[in-house]
Amino acid sequence: MLPALILLTGLLYIFIIPAEPHAVKLIFKAIPMLLIIAYAYLQSAPNGKRFQWILLAGLVFSVVGDVTLGNFVVGLSAFLIGHLFYLSGFFGQWRFSFWRLVTIVPIGAYAVYMGYELLDALAKSGDDALKIPVLVYVTAISLMGWSAMMSGNAWAIAGALLFMASDSILAWNKFISDIAGSDVLIMTTYYAAQFCIATCIGYRSRTAPKQKAMIL
Repeated sequence: MLPALILLTGLLYIFIIPAEPHAVKLIFKAIPMLLIIAYAYLQSAPNGKRFQWILLAGLVFSVVGDVTLGNFVVGLSAFLIGHLFYLSGFFGQWRFSFWRLVTIVPIGAYAVYMGYELLDALAKSGDDALKIPVLVYVTAISLMGWSAMMSGNAWAIAGALLFMASDSILAWNKFISDIAGSDVLIMTTYYAAQFCIATCIGYRSRTAPKQKAMIL
């Protein structure tokens, strides 16, 4: 029932719950994530308990980011820590493939482009204090995306790419120019990303048995 509850509460937050009172809005924003954490905890963890606990830590810091994003730097810092946990977990599942390795090229191009556009927008608006935090965050989420690619875990890859899409829409809308329907786009991709990351705990890459056989 958890996936259905996650979907239901996510849709409830996105389309039904009003912006005010703000405290109620934050509570309903956190409910789908708390259910996703429960879902992640209940996964069978064929890739090891360490992998599960690392991703659970990332999910917890994401909830902290959700409820503190009103203070942008505090929320950004919480999400940054969450991405570092995700990155650590995915790199721990490294499954080398040349084609996965070269995905660093488009991901790197994304990071350079987004970094340039955001730094330019911050310079024009006079928000120079945000330049370093934003640049660090873009670097971290890009590395998180690449680490998911290198894991060979399809759910991890989907989650990382959706997370990158969600944060890109948020950053572009906040600092560069308005995006129509941004709130819906940000939250649908965000909840989908976190659900995929939680699901990846119970999914073993098809390459994993081959790797194990080679080691043996």
